[in-house]
Amino acid sequence: MRIARFSLSGTPRYAFVQTDPTDHKDYLIELNGYPLGAGAVEPTGERYAIDAEGVRLLAPVLPSKVYGLAKNYEAHAQFMHEAGHSEIAHAPENMVIFTKPSTSVIGPDDPIVISPYSHDMNFEPEVAVVIGRIARNVPVEKAMDYVLGFTCVNDVTLRDLQGMDPTWTRAKGFDTSCPLGPWIVARDDLDWRDAKISFTLNGEDVPMASGTTANLIHGIPEQIAAISSFSTLLPGDVIMTGTPNASGHLDPGDETIVHVEGIGSLRNVV
Repeated sequence: MRIARFSLSGTPRYAFVQTDPTDHKDYLIELNGYPLGAGAVEPTGERYAIDAEGVRLLAPVLPSKVYGLAKNYEAHAQFMHEAGHSEIAHAPENMVIFTKPSTSVIGPDDPIVISPYSHDMNFEPEVAVVIGRIARNVPVEKAMDYVLGFTCVNDVTLRDLQGMDPTWTRAKGFDTSCPLGPWIVARDDLDWRDAKISFTLNGEDVPMASGTTANLIHGIPEQIAAISSFSTLLPGDVIMTGTPNASGHLDPGDETIVHVEGIGSLRNVV
């Protein structure tokens, strides 16, 4: 199952995404309510082609907060050290957790806007977890019960400011720094233990940015348990699980595409 949030002539709505077996195209099956709420939702009977006039995919959720894990892959930790961005040569033993505000979230095809006080904006393709119900002090063995599904995320980072600001507030939390989408794939419909991540920049594959969640240092259940131990996670909240390998510089006009096998592709232009 795939859940999308879209606008039709400027009005936000929710939908299931279904592939038509006759033309093999994806269509939005409009829902009559909010699928992350307590009440049941049903199709309205309206169906729209994703590329229909007046239809635009939005960020699939509006989270109250976004958490992320830094250096959660050994390859990325080594890359950061070799690039001179970190004194630590290997991934830290303990989780390094940071946050992005809700105002950082944008959707598919929305522009990533360069901040005027930075000269080194970087891409970081990742798998994002979408929480499905209130989670507080969740044990590791029960953590996946609280997951609605997964989506793609680009943890856009101002690398020059990251080195100046120990809290990473500006480097990670600026407006448009959290592209999400294109939709949510339900928890049981993705091999989250081995979800393959890739990235293209201006139509060219960036092999050093690719990887798989099989190489996460701190797995997804452990992340949920750790974060919920100090912060109540609400339906729609997002956890960025970490970027698997190298990141890279972005310039005005660059086209970024995060791809996660089993989810789809998230495109944004700087």
